Amino acid sequence: MQAQNRKENIFIFLKLGRKQTIAKQLTIRPRQGRIKEQPNRINEKIKGLKEVRLVGDNVEQGVFSYDEAIRIADQLELDLVEISPNAVPPVCKIVDYQKFLYHQKKREKEAKAKTAKVILKEIRFGPQTDDHDYNFKLKHAIGFLKEGCKVKAYVFFKGRSILFKEQGEVLLLRFASDLEDYAKVDQLPQLEGKRMIVMFSPKAKVTTKPK
Repeated sequence: MQAQNRKENIFIFLKLGRKQTIAKQLTIRPRQGRIKEQPNRINEKIKGLKEVRLVGDNVEQGVFSYDEAIRIADQLELDLVEISPNAVPPVCKIVDYQKFLYHQKKREKEAKAKTAKVILKEIRFGPQTDDHDYNFKLKHAIGFLKEGCKVKAYVFFKGRSILFKEQGEVLLLRFASDLEDYAKVDQLPQLEGKRMIVMFSPKAKVTTKPK
């Protein structure tokens, strides 16, 4: 009798377990792929606008009704892309949207690459640097700045030479003056521990247009 009850209990347990497994399988939801949101509203997704300022290549630029702007985009077989939604009226561009996104990503990538390539060069002085050593380091700093590098110049005070910190400040201010044509000062001489530091960034090259 006990053996029969045990078999019945095992059967019920397995039956319930199978039902629970099936129930779980039925409640599993299929994975949904991420829907990428477009960074701009385009074509029919541009809603609630009576008029837009139209820009783009080979189109008449100016303020048009939304319906007219869509009609022009359709005639050119291009997209109407909202590029400045906060302008009054909002600015839209007639362009191939996929090409627009491609060039936008390319510009962002180039800008990021330029930012990542900024190199910092260090120039070290002592508080009593002689003129020969000073001019040698000045020449190196000018070369670094012309290459587009940032320059960190500092006077290192060893032991009791910290007593000459005013002399170190004068030296760095002279250095800043001599680099005036090549650099802008990001940080004036500042004492940090045993070092007095001044930071420089290269000046943007000024190109003159031929007359």
